[in-house]
Amino acid sequence: MNDPEPASLNRSPAVQDPDLLRRLLRAKDRMDAASHEEWPVARLAQVSGVSEAHFARSFRQAFGIPPHRYLLTRRIERAMAMLRDDALSITEIAFATGWQSLGTFGRTFRDITGDSPSAVRARARAATHELGRVPACIVNAAHRPDLRTAVSEKRRQALDGTNETVQQELS
Repeated sequence: MNDPEPASLNRSPAVQDPDLLRRLLRAKDRMDAASHEEWPVARLAQVSGVSEAHFARSFRQAFGIPPHRYLLTRRIERAMAMLRDDALSITEIAFATGWQSLGTFGRTFRDITGDSPSAVRARARAATHELGRVPACIVNAAHRPDLRTAVSEKRRQALDGTNETVQQELS
């Protein structure tokens, strides 16, 4: 007897309601404007006017990543810009971008970017003259962290010595 395919395998991606997309964009804009603040799903759902489960599911469907990962991306992007442009200490940057501890900031920064904050700062200061003619939006896009793989998955791969995700993305 043949088992029917699960509904999730034979279903094409659903087109989201434009009103829902506007609500999701409102929450996304709020995270962008205040990425240093805490944004639990309950708060984001309230901004969007939908339930928590519906918000989390719809956000991932609309933008390709969960809300928490999106927030981490924004925080790391802002921290990288501050490391390049500001004279603040790394500790001050960590707290200004919404991290509760320097250790968590440093570990997450290294997991996502592959470098420590101090290494990024040193490299940016050494290359400042080289990037003078490149528009800032292009530089920011080139330095945007890739969060398609969860941080915990990257740690597991590092411990196992595997680079399966990297190899799949390159091919």
